[in-house]
Amino acid sequence: MEKQENIEKKLDDLLVKVEKMKKSDKVDLSSDEDLSIAIMNLVSIEEHFFFTGSKLEKTKYFDLLQEVREMRKSLLQKIVKEPEGEVWCISKHLLAASMRLMEVGTKALNSGKKQEAYDLFKKSYELYSLFWGINLKLVETGSVTKIDEAAVNVHDKEKKSILGKLGQIVKKAIDCCIE
Repeated sequence: MEKQENIEKKLDDLLVKVEKMKKSDKVDLSSDEDLSIAIMNLVSIEEHFFFTGSKLEKTKYFDLLQEVREMRKSLLQKIVKEPEGEVWCISKHLLAASMRLMEVGTKALNSGKKQEAYDLFKKSYELYSLFWGINLKLVETGSVTKIDEAAVNVHDKEKKSILGKLGQIVKKAIDCCIE
């Protein structure tokens, strides 16, 4: 029971932190969200330059890859401000995986595989939410452990994983329609 109360307190604390961040003049989350999508695309461009250079055996594509990589690194620094441990690489890979799942989901949707697409979209958003959870310091990466899904919050009508909860919190924190 004590573990359950601790988890509920952490989630409540996260919601309070999100509300404070939204009111802060220091954080423009809608611009950061746009920037994160641009970074996703830059990672994809790096991948395309790699595969094109490899397939065509033309090193000029590797040179372009390096230029795009430097741009992506400088932009990622605007969001991943004080990375500890592997947070920098984790952040990059979370964005890359989120983008790829989104693209595969879009292809599945286009092929009429709606349920598969919806599942891929959900996973994509969960990874994207985890990226924000880590970089807004909503998730303490040093103490991350597996939490029983049913134990996230006893007051929930719908049980969700910790990533699902984080997704709800990120939705509240980031609203790209607020100017």
